[in-house]
Amino acid sequence: MKIFGTDGVRGQANSDLTPELAFKLGRAAAYILNPQDRKKAIVIGKDTRISGDMLESALIAGICSAGVNVLKVGVMPTPGIAFLTRKLGAMAGVVISASHNPAGDNGIKFFNHQGFKLPDEIENKIETTIAQGMEEIPYPIGADIGKVEDIKEGSGLYKEFLRETVDINLDGLKVVIDCANGAAYLISPSLFRELGVEVISIFEKPDGLNINKDCGSTHMESLKKAVLENRAHLGIAYDGDSDRMLAVDELGNIVDGDQILVICGLELQKQGLLTGNKVVGTVMSNLGLKQAFEKSGIEVEETKVGDRYVLEKMQETGAVLGGEQSGHIIFLNYNTTGDGILTALKLLEVVKKSGRPLSQLAQQMERLPQILVNVRVKDKSSWQINESIQNIIKEYDQKLGKRGRVLVRASGTEALIRVMAEGNDLAELEQITQDIAEVIAKELK
Repeated sequence: MKIFGTDGVRGQANSDLTPELAFKLGRAAAYILNPQDRKKAIVIGKDTRISGDMLESALIAGICSAGVNVLKVGVMPTPGIAFLTRKLGAMAGVVISASHNPAGDNGIKFFNHQGFKLPDEIENKIETTIAQGMEEIPYPIGADIGKVEDIKEGSGLYKEFLRETVDINLDGLKVVIDCANGAAYLISPSLFRELGVEVISIFEKPDGLNINKDCGSTHMESLKKAVLENRAHLGIAYDGDSDRMLAVDELGNIVDGDQILVICGLELQKQGLLTGNKVVGTVMSNLGLKQAFEKSGIEVEETKVGDRYVLEKMQETGAVLGGEQSGHIIFLNYNTTGDGILTALKLLEVVKKSGRPLSQLAQQMERLPQILVNVRVKDKSSWQINESIQNIIKEYDQKLGKRGRVLVRASGTEALIRVMAEGNDLAELEQITQDIAEVIAKELK
């Protein structure tokens, strides 16, 4: 039975992702990750979903039943858990979140003691242990049972870490922050105000059901409107667990992850801090990103979509900056995973230091038109062996030639096939994606 996907375990809460499964995951992970030379404790945090309490309780029970303590920090951005796992010297960290997914979904993802997501082989060991009934895991008794400690200072420690990444006062900037009714709703607005930013905070009243609902990095219409109405310098949108962010410039235009990578990458190069003069992107990165970096002599390493693959390529190549168009940006000198609040701070630093509006900074990259269509399917595993689908992809890829490209891939977290076409002719791209999507829908209905 396959439990882990590309970003931990994810599914509909209390249906796919049940308390029973959460208990097993906690028990198996505590057993497999249990070290002899580190603090026997796992840090647990969550976003604002209504199912978070239920899954947290089950996870804690599983972990404690294996004789491991729990450090409970409550609502916390995913990158905050990665940081606190290192800061508190824990053996692992766990986040209960489904990121940008709707409120009815939830997920569980683990970090190792260094704050990195677990490699495939460890996730496979956890799956195998669960599949075999977990009979080898002992049930300690008495004083050896795990206990729970509430870590009240978790948010403060994470905020202090973020504050120390900024080397300039940010006063004079007016920023709209869309918290997506998610995990960043308390930390981000207060931190920015402490750094001198005039903050207009929206979607910062989570009720357990409104996370990502018509807000956040996947629904930016309200943020655009708020930026223009308040005449702000820019707007920032997080997703539910704040491991990604997108921006809106002062003119109301979206500034995506590729553009943010270019802005921050060129600034790091200017400061002499871009180790190896290279940046990691993905196969979905806009061709304009590669052109902008190549113009400045920066090498772009390419990898599969997914921040875990970006991180792996960064570690492999020694790059200190990498990310995705969706807004997962990794500053490896600071944190071990995508960090939306950190990225926002770094973007504001460039705006403040340069004295240039975000719209001008974003023009350092010419974004080629991309059309992305999502096709919902019953079985996303068979598209690569379907002759009709492969034929139409090949036909349009050859037709575009050097003028652009076609990229088709399965979503790592949903039952979707994503069809992307990139080039200079928008009408042509729309036709291409529509034709391919129709074939996929017909073949995989």
